[in-house]
Amino acid sequence: MNAYVESVLANVREKYANEPEFVQTVEEVFSSIEPVVNKHPEYEKADLLNRMVEPERMFSFRVVWTDDNGQVHTNRGWRCQFNGAIGPYKGGLRFQKNVYPGIIKFLGFEQIFKNSLTGLPIGGGKGGSDFDPAGKSDAEVMRFCQSFMQALYRYIGPDIDVPAGDMGVGGREIGYLYGEYRRLKGTFENGVLTGKGFSYGGSRIRPEATGFGAVYYLQEVLKHEHDTIEGKRLAISGYGNVAWGIMKKAAELGAKVTYFSGPDGYIHDPDGVTGEKIDYILEMRAKDPMHCKSYADKFGVEFVPNAKAWGVKDVDVYMPSAMQNDVKMDSAVKIAESGVKYYIEVANMPTTNDALNYLRSQKHIIVAPSKAVNAGGVGVSALEMAQNSERLVWTAEEVDAQLHKMMENIHRVSAEAAEEYGLGYDLVAGANIAGFQKVAQAMMEQGIF
Repeated sequence: MNAYVESVLANVREKYANEPEFVQTVEEVFSSIEPVVNKHPEYEKADLLNRMVEPERMFSFRVVWTDDNGQVHTNRGWRCQFNGAIGPYKGGLRFQKNVYPGIIKFLGFEQIFKNSLTGLPIGGGKGGSDFDPAGKSDAEVMRFCQSFMQALYRYIGPDIDVPAGDMGVGGREIGYLYGEYRRLKGTFENGVLTGKGFSYGGSRIRPEATGFGAVYYLQEVLKHEHDTIEGKRLAISGYGNVAWGIMKKAAELGAKVTYFSGPDGYIHDPDGVTGEKIDYILEMRAKDPMHCKSYADKFGVEFVPNAKAWGVKDVDVYMPSAMQNDVKMDSAVKIAESGVKYYIEVANMPTTNDALNYLRSQKHIIVAPSKAVNAGGVGVSALEMAQNSERLVWTAEEVDAQLHKMMENIHRVSAEAAEEYGLGYDLVAGANIAGFQKVAQAMMEQGIF
């Protein structure tokens, strides 16, 4: 490995040993960019890589809120404005009890390159809190969101930093956050948040966008292999907005999700999640987001408790779409042994580095990385920003067409970057290189700071 790249990685491993997710994503990106750094010795003189792995700013704050019984609670909040070289910071807010600075930094670092791949002028950021909305009343969530925004509002804006939703932050939370921002600022800057309700500036198909985009990316991979999506059977994880979007778009294009999982186990539906079943997914997760067994009970299909479907042999595509580090080495071995040809990451870093490298080493498997595959979500968020700035409202068909075109372009630039550096059809390396090159060029042209 290039000596400069290796020295930066050693520095990151030592400095952030207690933040393994962040170390993992830096290792994954930097493992691909060595040929670019070799071609640009000026990067070392400008210490570009050490600058790139340090957030431009990251701040924490307390979030104090009162529950329905009058008890006061104190949580922690964070915002990482990681890199603004190509545009205002852009990235979601995650509300989960396991959130800590390492999670926020890993997500923010990934966001830099994901946002770069969209071709849109948006930088990378991320934020969140160790607050868990599950089991809280609407009034409790509202009070928490209002307190969170009271700390955050000074540091965000349509041309500064534009947060969005992520795990634990859906339309309800975005509405409360925006309402408090509007109250505090006294202005209707609806471009300050994305994922908003359509009544106050939200975009069509935003909830489905990440899943739709993932299926469009899969289509491009299949086209490259002279294959089609019709009749393909998909195994995914999760049944939130992303998974629901995959189910919906796959069915529309003639494919079907035959396996999906929840915290309690996985579903096998050989006929696929189509028609009324897609509508039931929304009903099921609204009633009980922690259990999917009711789907099996309602539709008379197989439910396997306390397991995920990694390794089943009667599918054509695996699409991990739930959470980070979902697929570890033991699951990767089962996936490889299943004989499947397509492994398409959708969630942020769903595969551990050792498992990802193992799958990439299997000649019969084409691996696509999450930073490219799931970029459709932030891409549509940026389209929402454009609509807000121009006071326009696009139809669902217009947004979907833009999303489709964006995913085609992301696949193309990733494949071209890999080919340029003699790496063949390596979509993981290609996405890292393509995303990195744009940010690196912008940072070099803007001077040292």
